[in-house]
Amino acid sequence: MKRRCFLKLAGLGALAAALPGCLARRDIAAPNQLPNIVFILADDLGYGDLGCYNPQSKIPTPNLDRLAAQGLRFTDAHAPTAVCTPTRYSILTGRYCWRSPLKTIVLWCWDKPLIDSQRQTVAKLLKKHGYDTACIGKWHLGWDWPTTDGNPPVGIGKTNNPDSGANVDFTKPITNGPTARGFDYYFGTAVPNFPPYCFIENDRTVGIPTERKPLEMFGAPGPMLKGWNLEEILPGLERKAVEYIDAKVGKLRNDAFRQTQGKPFFLYFPLTAPHTPVAPAPEYVGKSQAGPYGDFVHQVDHVVGEVMKALERNGLEKDTLVIFTSDNGPEVGAAAKPGAYAGIPQYGHYSMDGLRGVKRDAWEGGHRVPFIARWPGKTKPGATSDEIICHVDLMATCAALVGEKLPDNAGEDSYNILPALLGRKLNGPIRKATVLHSCHGKFALRQGDWVLIDARSGDDNREPDWFKQERGYTAHTQPGELYNLREDLTERRNLYGERPEIVQRLKALLEKYKSEGRSTPGAPQKNE
Repeated sequence: MKRRCFLKLAGLGALAAALPGCLARRDIAAPNQLPNIVFILADDLGYGDLGCYNPQSKIPTPNLDRLAAQGLRFTDAHAPTAVCTPTRYSILTGRYCWRSPLKTIVLWCWDKPLIDSQRQTVAKLLKKHGYDTACIGKWHLGWDWPTTDGNPPVGIGKTNNPDSGANVDFTKPITNGPTARGFDYYFGTAVPNFPPYCFIENDRTVGIPTERKPLEMFGAPGPMLKGWNLEEILPGLERKAVEYIDAKVGKLRNDAFRQTQGKPFFLYFPLTAPHTPVAPAPEYVGKSQAGPYGDFVHQVDHVVGEVMKALERNGLEKDTLVIFTSDNGPEVGAAAKPGAYAGIPQYGHYSMDGLRGVKRDAWEGGHRVPFIARWPGKTKPGATSDEIICHVDLMATCAALVGEKLPDNAGEDSYNILPALLGRKLNGPIRKATVLHSCHGKFALRQGDWVLIDARSGDDNREPDWFKQERGYTAHTQPGELYNLREDLTERRNLYGERPEIVQRLKALLEKYKSEGRSTPGAPQKNE
């Protein structure tokens, strides 16, 4: 090794040892080798969908069960928000999305970029330390779309404009997307049910979408590539992810991947499934006992299996940290075929397992998600952890991996979870508290066994009456909700009126986190 490289790595190791809560670099990786990182993000997958989390699941998930058997399964992991755009923002920035201009809901068709061009991202951080970075899958964080008339795209911010995207110029580059936020390579779709209905590679559409999406095809109106097939989206992403891994050791020649053999890589792989449109490929139809949704989850499991096989056959398995999780809880609408509540009487399948709530909710089922991590030789096979972690923690964890101290204006809500990943004994919880957020902007604060929902009745209380009766849920008149999750994981008994001292303590901490622009130690920052 050249002396300059050795001194740089040695210095990073010393810095990692000095960071609060960090491990010395020598405890994480060999001095001349950083791990590859593959972060797989399912879309709308419930806590109870995987067999390794819910033995009564009606969906076969052999590959994810094997990943859990080979690695570490977290039982108290959370998406920061119960819908997708905010969670994706938080994963890549280490900052809660409600601090950004997006306070509720998600980005819509043709919306502008959400991540500020000057903000640190996980991809930028790792790229600075020699990583090759790729995003393959659903972006849903906005682009600047070129238009033929210089005006904003027709239908921007809407999902129902019949002329949506009529003035978008697909012959020109799409700017301020993934490749402008730290990724060397991108392939995927904006959102599978939003236009344009085609793949995008780096900053160009793959082909020119010259047709209009048929009314009978699921999704918002807009331009479509001729022959576009919803069932081909997930297989197309799977093929590209496998090609990317194969190219890392020279088994595949693809100049789009820049032929960066020998460099560590970060593959952010946000899937489009099992989010609507629920469109399992023909070979997966009928393979579960939970309807089309279950079949789609089974296909997600297959995709993960193919990524695992690619790592194994290329000799990369031992050098790669694989993380699998979901961006929020399961979908409830009928378009999910059948939807989380409808699937219970129809198939006997509980996507949320024993939790209360689904996608969009402030209750646990809206944001508590599967989280599996495998790093051979580092994570203990078949282990479980009840440490409270959050997707926003990826930034600080990657910073610890490369031995960098984050500046005050980056990763404001991110904690380093490497000690939990590596099974090290902890003196206390990694996170002092965790802010959770519903689709409609309602806050929850989790600290230890307690969770405060600082609003009435979760979100819009879409629970069917039969479900409320089955679970024993009763109406309450309190201005908020307080639950002790150790004693009441199903959130039946609201203690808001019985424990005012805990309510006030958690409210004060929540307001502190809001006003200071951060929930980690450091100088106060501004929310947008």
